[in-house]
Amino acid sequence: MRSMTSSLASEAPPTSTDVEAAAKRIVGLAVETPLLESPVLNGRVGGRIFIKPESLQRTGSFKFRGAYNKLKRLQEQGVGAVVAYSSGNHAQGVAAAAQILRMSAVIVVPADAPAIKLANTRSYGAEVVVYDRRTEDREAIAEGLATRHNAAIVRPYDDPWIIAGQGTVGRELARQTLAAGGELDAALLPAGGGGLISGSALALRSVWPELPVYACEPVGFEDTARSLAAHRRVSNEAGAVSICDGLLAPTPGRLTFALNDRMLAGGFAVTDDEVLAAMAFAFRSLKLVVEPSGAVCLAVVLSGKFDCRGRCVGLVISGGNVDARLFARCLGQEL
Repeated sequence: MRSMTSSLASEAPPTSTDVEAAAKRIVGLAVETPLLESPVLNGRVGGRIFIKPESLQRTGSFKFRGAYNKLKRLQEQGVGAVVAYSSGNHAQGVAAAAQILRMSAVIVVPADAPAIKLANTRSYGAEVVVYDRRTEDREAIAEGLATRHNAAIVRPYDDPWIIAGQGTVGRELARQTLAAGGELDAALLPAGGGGLISGSALALRSVWPELPVYACEPVGFEDTARSLAAHRRVSNEAGAVSICDGLLAPTPGRLTFALNDRMLAGGFAVTDDEVLAAMAFAFRSLKLVVEPSGAVCLAVVLSGKFDCRGRCVGLVISGGNVDARLFARCLGQEL
């Protein structure tokens, strides 16, 4: 049997209207995470910072939003089984959405993914298939599994319904900022494959058409920033390493970069040490548990790489699924 996959070429990038439709589809299932403001952080950076903590989202990251939006659409089309590949957070989002919708799910996950992400994915009832990210092709593995199970592949970012679902983060950020009496001067979002930032930029720029939106990435994996500068998709050099396991995509997605190239203002990269310092700050001052990938925007602000003085800045903390040992390491370094 053939897998129920669709080609990228046949899919048009989503619009802000698709984000609005996704918001209606996920209401009551995805958590509307709060908007946080910290006097300590504001005083340190000299601006007004609005934080969207998706670490408090269902499954511990923003990924549930796009996963549920996509799976619900598939179910409406008669699909009952899905295969996904992920470094961990997309895996959990797809597994949780499949459990809610009573669909079967097989998830391809790297063997070196954080143990908490592997355990959580299994806890939602999904079958987990591990692979070696250095020697094996996760997409090829997923294609084989999809054919075997007659399932649809749910890509982690290069999918219009995934992008639209992730864009509900930006939609909420804009609405909550206005409700708090703020007007954003800039927005900072993490960028791996680009689903979260492209969808959120659609929503944010539908409210503030000229808003500068910046990508935040780990050093060595700043492919989005370099692609924006070149106005074409470029890849990261082989051999780079980072503790930000959710932001290690080798190159921006096709659909996501088509959006980001016209909407984003640029990007910033932070070191692992700067990320660890941001995680410790979040724990101490914001009372949040944040994973490395989720801390990159906060790291950009705390390191001074983005000047917040006199500005109102929105930023997203994208997830909180961190291994206990790594979290203890970040707190230990601070001590």
